[in-house]
Amino acid sequence: MMDILYFAWVRERIGLPKERVTTDAATVADLVAELSAREERYAMAFSDLSALRVAVDQELTDFNAPLAGVREVAFFPPMTGG
Repeated sequence: MMDILYFAWVRERIGLPKERVTTDAATVADLVAELSAREERYAMAFSDLSALRVAVDQELTDFNAPLAGVREVAFFPPMTGG
């Protein structure tokens, strides 16, 4: 089991702040493909991965990151700073 967290417009599109899933996905990209296949709202949220950032167990990473032993994956838009 792992927790998946959604922030900002990702949360708005999917309609959930977080959910707990059981997955056989090997990487973040595999997880995204699995989620996108669920329903249209997930497909829309993940339609442009260049507009998303991902953190695995609270560490920024990329979509090729392995998921073995991971407890939490978070998806969010790029942060704008100033």
